[in-house]
Amino acid sequence: MCWTEAVREPCRPDYLGANLVGVVPGLILRPPGQRPSWFPEPANEAERIVLLVLDGLGWEQFSARRHLMPTLSDFVGGPITTVAPSTTATALTSLVTGSQPLEHGIVGYRIDMGRTVMNTLRWHDGRRDLRNEFPPSDVQPIPAFCGSIVPVISRAEHEGTGFTAAHLRGMPHPGWRSASSIAVEVNRQLASGQRFVYAYYDGVDKIAHERGFGTYYEAELALADRLVASILEGLPADATLIVVADHGQVDTGDESIDLPLELSSLLTHQSGEGRFRWLHVKPGRLDDAFAVARQFEPVAWIRHREEVIESGWLGLASSARTDVVRRRLGHIALVPFADTSFNDPSDTGPFALRCRHGSLTKPEMLVPLLARRP
Repeated sequence: MCWTEAVREPCRPDYLGANLVGVVPGLILRPPGQRPSWFPEPANEAERIVLLVLDGLGWEQFSARRHLMPTLSDFVGGPITTVAPSTTATALTSLVTGSQPLEHGIVGYRIDMGRTVMNTLRWHDGRRDLRNEFPPSDVQPIPAFCGSIVPVISRAEHEGTGFTAAHLRGMPHPGWRSASSIAVEVNRQLASGQRFVYAYYDGVDKIAHERGFGTYYEAELALADRLVASILEGLPADATLIVVADHGQVDTGDESIDLPLELSSLLTHQSGEGRFRWLHVKPGRLDDAFAVARQFEPVAWIRHREEVIESGWLGLASSARTDVVRRRLGHIALVPFADTSFNDPSDTGPFALRCRHGSLTKPEMLVPLLARRP
């Protein structure tokens, strides 16, 4: 059940049902007509597939602005849940590998690797590249696309990065440098005989982070809709365009929380991100730290690590990797349901973020799964 102001229950990932982890296995491992019942009809019947990810386009944001996206509004489908944390690195890995965060191990934006905290999108800790120290194939060993070879149409500069090696290892990468090239490359791949093409566009997420939900965001949605239209126009009759997102967003504006000294003095460091903050506690101080952290209960869910795992937020599967992945988590999670975030002095970026994601609120957790034939 998704939280409301009255009960403040988290919108839990439906890992056994309509969830991001089931999209790729449902498309690749099941034949047309025998796919999961929560698939929209065109996706269920699809013979040749283009899977387009619009990073950051949550279901609630889309639903409130359908008039800006007339092409996408004509698609068939509805909302599914993403994973937790509702963040790009975790969600994209779950999508392409068809596995839950506890299985694949990319459990957040910044994860504790033991000797340092690694930014998983950059495979860097702010001081050095970590690809040699933490080989991407060791950190995340599950192959993408159920072992199939699928062309990946994303930004050219993503090729060769640590994160690409972690979640899209071994895939051909006909990259784009201008968004107008996406439809051209999709058509080229289909013309060459490809049965499944994966495309990724990050403009919606970037603008929301930097500008919030204003006129810039609305202009970006209109542009993304034209991208969808351009792909759709070039599809052969036997192909289906399926659109999904990795997470939604909330506009936190200038709202953020600095941890008080009485709490930060009990920590060795932090990891995660502003809306799914992990606190790593000094030995012997866990009870003290949790007691102090409870002051944030009016704005956030406060959970011990084992509570997060046992609740199934990060996945329902138990495997030999669970213990490995557990060590990448902190001792206490601060997960806001209010429109705010928790600051970490070590977590810096090129600009202040207006929109954020990572938590388990409905605007962050519900994403569209939409499909249409030409």
